[in-house]
Amino acid sequence: MPSFSFIHAADLHLGSPFQGLALKDAAVAAVFVEASRKAFSILVGLAIEKRVDFFVIAGDVYDGDWKDNKIGLFFNREMARLERAGIPVYLLRGNHDAASVITKTITLPPNVHEFPTGKPGSVRLEALKVALHGQGFAERSANDNLAIAYPAPVSGWFNIGILHTSLTGREPHAPYAPCSVDDLRSRGYDYWALGHVHDFEVVAQDPLVIFPGNLQGRNIRERGAKGAVLVTVEDGRIDHERLIVDEARFAQVDIVVGPEDDQAAILRHVEQAVQPIADEMAGRMTALRVRLSGVTPLQGAIAANRQQWRDEVEAACHRVHEDIWLEKLELRLEPPPERAADTDGALDLRQLLAGHAGDTDIAAEAARLIDEIAVRLPGGLGATEQPLDDSMDALIEEARQLLLARGQGAG
Repeated sequence: MPSFSFIHAADLHLGSPFQGLALKDAAVAAVFVEASRKAFSILVGLAIEKRVDFFVIAGDVYDGDWKDNKIGLFFNREMARLERAGIPVYLLRGNHDAASVITKTITLPPNVHEFPTGKPGSVRLEALKVALHGQGFAERSANDNLAIAYPAPVSGWFNIGILHTSLTGREPHAPYAPCSVDDLRSRGYDYWALGHVHDFEVVAQDPLVIFPGNLQGRNIRERGAKGAVLVTVEDGRIDHERLIVDEARFAQVDIVVGPEDDQAAILRHVEQAVQPIADEMAGRMTALRVRLSGVTPLQGAIAANRQQWRDEVEAACHRVHEDIWLEKLELRLEPPPERAADTDGALDLRQLLAGHAGDTDIAAEAARLIDEIAVRLPGGLGATEQPLDDSMDALIEEARQLLLARGQGAG
């Protein structure tokens, strides 16, 4: 079997608007939008530099339907770079760029080969003795097990399965094209190039099953280094390595505040926690979420003056590195017991609120209010998974912090 190499990428989400960031800081959002394109351009450059034999994209090239042809023209430009380098591209559609979702088109160069959506298709690379098998999504929702219908392997060749799937479930990703590793293994392929899950994961070794993750983090849930996978096959032995190409990152630090900490001490803790992130930025902008927890007599003052504290924390971040932007200040603070309780024993607000933790009626009412607000948001924000840019639990906790602050008379 000839030796060869290829790049396995997925979930490019070109055209992702970063609307949550745009509401907070349009300039920062613009950096992340550009980072998505830069990341893909860097990956294409690496493919050319490393002279890979082919390039695989396992779904979600686009984040959704195009507003205009700009994103299609960008993708065409990058595919043309690979065409001139003699590198073919094999891709399929995922849930975000399903055949029913993308209504506009730009003619791509002849090196780009798309797998069918109605049934699995195969492509044979005769010179390399490689067979690629894949099926894209016709509709945004794909509830069937597509893997079990993939064709038998080509005997004596290196067989690659390409699939956009959640497997048996990967929270918080929606369940698309569900299947098990045993389903994949039953096909008898040598490598499974998966997409849909945005975290890098080596799912199995025999055969090698990999989620490369997405190329660029898009929100605070997608933290850390992002990129694709370079796969090398030599004498039948498969090696893989990550290619990190992201140009901007999301990160989070958790800081525990003590009862004795004043404002200056808390801000010093922030700077100390942020320093390791600054040391690893390597020129990337970082959108940082800072979570403060612990017991402090300042709980009421911090919650009641959240914006001032947010500005102070962002200033602390900038004292460490100018390209760290505070994505959110998240408060999980508690007042000391002696302040939480009414001195006359009439009411312990903290205990009262704790008694309603996990209350289904409160959760239902919060969900109703979120839905009511979501329909009024501009630019399609209400259609996102988290229209208020945070989970319902986090929003309820924020409300709890404010109630505790008011109960202490802070203001």
